[in-house]
Amino acid sequence: MVRYVPFTEPLPSCKPPKRPPLTVEEQEKYDKLLEHMKSIKELPISSDPNDKTRRPLDDEEQAWVTKECLLRYLRATKWKLADAQKRVEGSLIWRREYGVGELSPDYISPENETGKQVILGYDFASRPCLYLFPSRQNTDKSNRQIQHLVFSLERVIDFMPSGQENLALLIDFKSSTSSKNPSVSQGRQVLHILQTHYPERLGKALVINIPWFVWTFLKIIYPFIDPLTREKLVFSEPIDKYVPVEHLDSIFGGKSEFEYHHDKYWSAMCEIADQKRKRYMERWHKLGGGVGLSEAALRAETEEEMQAELARTETLEKEAEAAYFNNASSEAPAESSNNTKTADEAAADIDAAELVEKTTVVAVEEQLSQVSLQDKSL
Repeated sequence: MVRYVPFTEPLPSCKPPKRPPLTVEEQEKYDKLLEHMKSIKELPISSDPNDKTRRPLDDEEQAWVTKECLLRYLRATKWKLADAQKRVEGSLIWRREYGVGELSPDYISPENETGKQVILGYDFASRPCLYLFPSRQNTDKSNRQIQHLVFSLERVIDFMPSGQENLALLIDFKSSTSSKNPSVSQGRQVLHILQTHYPERLGKALVINIPWFVWTFLKIIYPFIDPLTREKLVFSEPIDKYVPVEHLDSIFGGKSEFEYHHDKYWSAMCEIADQKRKRYMERWHKLGGGVGLSEAALRAETEEEMQAELARTETLEKEAEAAYFNNASSEAPAESSNNTKTADEAAADIDAAELVEKTTVVAVEEQLSQVSLQDKSL
């Protein structure tokens, strides 16, 4: 049966993974970051130092500063509190300056008339899937192309179910030409936006049908990709390892017979996203508003699920508080728990993982070089 509109929920068998509880030091840093964000009265409306205009955070901005949001920025900065504070504030200012909330469906619509970006289905971890089809490029290079991607990112975030913070990116370069692909400057701009203002949002990037000129582009752009992002890139593997065939576009080997018709898809996708966002904001108001609320509770499908998520969050917070006091009263904190790591130890683990990743990167770069040379010889 042909499908023209997005799926609204993941399959019942697909569940987001549970994150491990915070360590004592992580909880302490989160509490300090939350306290800092609560203390903010106003922020600039622009990154231009000559523009002194400031205003308080509005409801949408406060609802954006969730518990999970703050933790994403802490993880992205390796739990460096000052860096996390600076980056959260910087992203809020960027969202104002870029006009993220002002990007309307009508304004973006012409960019997607050929279906070059499609939200369709969920992977096995309940990540919503955003498909990119460069061969369907229908407009000249412009700022609106970048705005289109930002708009799609915001909508795919709206599609995220309770407990899932990441998206899956699926890119098919079949029939793509070099003229239809982004320039290096556009690629760097997109990477900057993704890595700076959407940290910890990418779960997987699954790429198929890569022509030689894209391998060349990847070699140029690869040094600018954050190491933690690189390990999420998957090239030319069977996509049904990551996405259930029921939700996977047949172009990628799935069983979803999706056909893009702009007049059917665009309004339906925007309406679904609007409904989910409206429910999110209604929950935010019901829970008292402010910063630091739980995304998992705000995205819950039912009132019962929301209450269950709130109860779970409260239990975790009590456990973290108890662990903090136990740690503070211990004469030998390092021996108080064999399973709890300090923030420095966690950072060391990340550094070790990045060392392994650097080795992997060398192998990947060799693969890029080999595949590029092979394709050029064809």
